[in-house]
Amino acid sequence: MNKGLFFFCCACCILLLTIINLSIAPIVSGKTNGVYWGVLNCAKSKDDYKDAKDSGISGDDLKYGEKWNLDECDRKKGMHDMEYTAFIFDIVIGFVCGLLGLLHYFELKKDFVEITGLIGLICGGVGFILTFVYVILNGLVYTNYYDLNIYKTNGDGAYAEWKGDKYECLYFKKGNPHAYIAKYSDLIKKQYNYNKDLKKSFREDPSVSGCTIANPGSCDDDGYISGPQSYLDNSGQSKDCKYLYVNQVPNDNANKDISDRFLTALILSLFVCLANIGLAIFGFLMAKTGEFN
Repeated sequence: MNKGLFFFCCACCILLLTIINLSIAPIVSGKTNGVYWGVLNCAKSKDDYKDAKDSGISGDDLKYGEKWNLDECDRKKGMHDMEYTAFIFDIVIGFVCGLLGLLHYFELKKDFVEITGLIGLICGGVGFILTFVYVILNGLVYTNYYDLNIYKTNGDGAYAEWKGDKYECLYFKKGNPHAYIAKYSDLIKKQYNYNKDLKKSFREDPSVSGCTIANPGSCDDDGYISGPQSYLDNSGQSKDCKYLYVNQVPNDNANKDISDRFLTALILSLFVCLANIGLAIFGFLMAKTGEFN
């Protein structure tokens, strides 16, 4: 097994994937609101949470209120800081270890192999930790938070369905006012981006255009909206709406772009984590034997 060649390949993978991440990731690319997360004042959020607890607020009011705001601030700010920290560190170690590996491949600096292996072992371990922390924070923000109040709907743009004598809100969760807002991970779906068929249905289908609601967040405490709501079909007859819709189909795919950036950076960073593990393992073997091959 040519441990030195594997060492060099792992360093190149770290460097290449991180360079790709620099142009794709949601924060360092400057393509999302994440560029402003670095100046979030989480100390104030922590004080607000403490004041809310001291004033007797508890249960879901606290969990989905000040506690939710504090967690959001900590995770978004943490992701911002770790995206820069992990990416810069991975770029540096990828370049340095790759260069050292290339020198040894051409049988230069043979007496330096043991030190190169030690550098790879330490940098690979630190790089894995930093990148893995970023992956965790990215995943938490991607699946739990949002920047825009885009209401969560099904693929047809529906928000509530007629059940018995009232409309049941499809995405209601008792006590959680954030449940009916689309998260970053939801924005990849067709209903949150340009969709010709969906736009046409809101424009031409009376069972859809006549059944839109102005405020989807108006579900009562049990997750229902009173009704029925009616519409006029193409023949002029009044019919009850089976679903209530939210007409929020945009004219571009900006939402999908945001979601794609989070997901792509997360996946590429996982591969960087694996490459860092490889760098540490083959660095250890080189340090142990003092040989490149």
